[in-house]
This record gives sequence, structure tokens and C-alpha cells, in this order.
Amino acid sequence: MTKFMLVLAASTLLASAATYTGVITDSMCRSDHKAMKMGSDPECVKACAKIDKSVRFVLYDGKNAYKLSDQQTPEKFAGQKVKITGTLFEKTGILQVDKIELER
Repeated sequence: MTKFMLVLAASTLLASAATYTGVITDSMCRSDHKAMKMGSDPECVKACAKIDKSVRFVLYDGKNAYKLSDQQTPEKFAGQKVKITGTLFEKTGILQVDKIELER
């Protein structure tokens, strides 16, 4: 019975991984960086994330902003449309990042 439960739990975790697309931005500005007057969107995203420790990199899909578990890798994709493979924990809104790549 224990072996069955482990297999079931593992398959549930694997099944919940999905692909999410959107723009890597920051939790403060999301989609509108004009008010910050810091230059282009990528520059603003990076600056906002460095200025305030409470500001996080997020994936914004035009409707929802998902907090990213990885806060180092997204910096190089700031302001760009990406595809993230990972698991979304709906209660916390955190997207566990397995892989980030540019959306083509």
C-alpha cells in the first residue's frame, strides 16, 4: 500500500508541471513602467527588483502575475516574453521554475 501511495504522489507531482507564457517583469510595476522613468522596460524591471527587497521578479501573462521561485535567472530575461516550465502552487501564487526560455 505504501509503495502505491508513493507512486500516486509522484505521478500527481509530474502531472501538475505545465508551461506558462508571459513577460518577466517586477511585482511593483507589472505591465506599466512609464511612471518610473527609468528607461526601457528591461532596465526598469532590473532596477525595481534591486531597489526594494520586497519587489520580486514575476511572470505576467496579461492577467495574472505569478511570483517566481527562482529570482536569479529571470533577471537576464527582464522585459522579455518567455516560456516557463514549472509547477504553480495556487495557494501561494508561486510558480516553481524548472526552466525558462525565450518565447519565439
